Amino acid sequence: MITEIGIVAGEIWHFLDQHGEVTFNTLVKGIDKAPDIVLMSLGWLAREGHVVVQQAQDTYKIVLRKNA
Repeated sequence: MITEIGIVAGEIWHFLDQHGEVTFNTLVKGIDKAPDIVLMSLGWLAREGHVVVQQAQDTYKIVLRKNA
């Protein structure tokens, strides 16, 4: 399972690199993965400081963290 989470994390990173800020639903549809694996992978990326996740009304917006 940890391998799959890592692979999906890479897919998320590439998707965000190409599309910029997206909603959670757009991300799930864009990479065509189950929402639970996307959440686990987002958690991994957020913990490592690669993405910013912000609540926006009834969803979440996700974007790659900009390097300072």
